[in-house]
Amino acid sequence: MPTPFTNQAQLTYNGAVTNSNIAQGTIEEVLTISKTALSNEYSTGERVTYIISLANTGATDATNVTVTDNLGAYQFNDTTTLYPLNFDDNAVAFYVNGVLSTTPTVTPGPPLVFSGITVPANGTAQIVYEADVNEFAPLATANSVNNVATATGDGLTTVSDNAIVAATDEPLLSITKSISPVPVAENGRLTYTFLIQNNGNTAVTADGDAIITDTFDPVLSNITVTFNGTPLTQGTDYDYDENTGVFSTRQGIVSVPAATFTQDETTGAVAVSPGTSTLVISGNI
Repeated sequence: MPTPFTNQAQLTYNGAVTNSNIAQGTIEEVLTISKTALSNEYSTGERVTYIISLANTGATDATNVTVTDNLGAYQFNDTTTLYPLNFDDNAVAFYVNGVLSTTPTVTPGPPLVFSGITVPANGTAQIVYEADVNEFAPLATANSVNNVATATGDGLTTVSDNAIVAATDEPLLSITKSISPVPVAENGRLTYTFLIQNNGNTAVTADGDAIITDTFDPVLSNITVTFNGTPLTQGTDYDYDENTGVFSTRQGIVSVPAATFTQDETTGAVAVSPGTSTLVISGNI
């Protein structure tokens, strides 16, 4: 974007002062920057790939260019800056006019700094790097990480661009299974407990398609089934074949609340308390 400027001269003679007209001009910026994230969403522990693209439309090289990346920095408690991304210095590549080149000097930070870059006249340079989402990334619905990159250089106007990646807006489910008692006597009664956990910011509702299946070996007979303490009915809520040991809940039975997220008032770290549901199946062996 052109930057306007004005200038006015002054003539002094025998104590009299005369001002010139106001001359107007514009400075055409030759260096531009754009930042892109290759992922639309993130969750804790995931890796995001970013591309910082520099373009020089000028007739001379843009030299000594420095790119500063804030790694998604945001203010916490008005006194602390938190960085939700960790730069991986083993996952960075640098291209000049599309050709893989020597990586510029990197200061991991935060903030992350790439320095000593030359963008050739009428040419381009690209920095491709990866960052890991850490414990300071907000995870609730509608949260996001806004990552800003700024470029400066000799005689150049400072330019910046950002890339926004949203927190994953879906359930993140896991399931664990336990047996009781251990050991169990022959012809005794055995209980399987399934703990379903949701680390995501979105609940699994009864109108969803979550189904739990299992094949019991040894096969159970005379089973009883509860979900979150509520008895389930065979043929209505679940299906079970005492000949094969194949068990399956029916659609609309399994629901799991969303996780809750708490940000530590001192450190700013985000703690996840998963939503949980429990399926309990007992039967004779």
